Amino acid sequence: MKFNKLILAASAAMAISGQVSAEELKFANFTPPFHTINASVIERLNNDLSAATNGSLTVRGYHGGELGAGPVEQYVRVLQGAADLAWGLPGYTSSQFGKTMIAELPGAIPEDMPGYEALWRAYDKHLSKEFPGTKPLALWTSEPNIFIMRNKIIRTPADLAGLKVRVAGATAAEVATALGATPVQMPISQVYNAMQTGLIDGVITGASTLRDFKLDEVADALTLGAPLGRLTFYTVLNGGVYADLNAKQKAAVDAASGAGLSKSAEDAWMKTATAALEVARGDSANSVVELTAEEKAAFTKAVSGVVQSYVKSVGGASTLAAMQGK
Repeated sequence: MKFNKLILAASAAMAISGQVSAEELKFANFTPPFHTINASVIERLNNDLSAATNGSLTVRGYHGGELGAGPVEQYVRVLQGAADLAWGLPGYTSSQFGKTMIAELPGAIPEDMPGYEALWRAYDKHLSKEFPGTKPLALWTSEPNIFIMRNKIIRTPADLAGLKVRVAGATAAEVATALGATPVQMPISQVYNAMQTGLIDGVITGASTLRDFKLDEVADALTLGAPLGRLTFYTVLNGGVYADLNAKQKAAVDAASGAGLSKSAEDAWMKTATAALEVARGDSANSVVELTAEEKAAFTKAVSGVVQSYVKSVGGASTLAAMQGK
């Protein structure tokens, strides 16, 4: 009887010990849980880490800004420990990510080259210093940017004259300026209301936002094919949190992150964009413009100087070459 009691006591102690050693990482998500980021990154990380550590390391998503409002503060939120993990856009704090944002420029990454591969190719030597205090788990790009407009059909750069167009960051702002538009920087979460109220005429962003941020409800004109670049994204883990993990947990994080997680995110963005465009084309209330080769050439000429000037301004010639695999 005493022996059985000892076994029960030991089992209870082990269970308590296991509970103490288990760790749940808080992932800050400024978007609703239906957003593409949830299944492609947050849930994937949770599944992979939980499986690799027998449940001692898990990830819980805190959606809709539950850990703090404001997409712009995502990186700082991780540094300050309000969240262990977060995702965001370098463009929201462009000055921090000068070289990372080269990937957003028109033609910087060839259209047939995965953006995540380009970013990781340049990371160690050129981009790592732009991510202080964190361990990047995923770096990826969006589908090609398009014009998403309200009551404005864009076929030529001249059609943008005097229009207020939302952009995510500094690189897109230079593109919009080169095309004759007035760039307005704001988080994507504010775009719906800004378009609905007429504060802006449209936005330069990917088609995935038609679904993820319901822009299909306030936009009625899309223009595809202009060289407008892409968006870049990150998912980062607090560096101190990573350092405090045990060896097995660190190995699990290493295995679950990097190119594989980045590809999951980028593929998901592309899938969401494709589905959103299909729905948009099927809506008779929308005007969907597919630029001809000649029309595209006019936009290409208008933005031709943007890439060189921006790359020079951040001393990024070697970074661009690394992204392109040169």
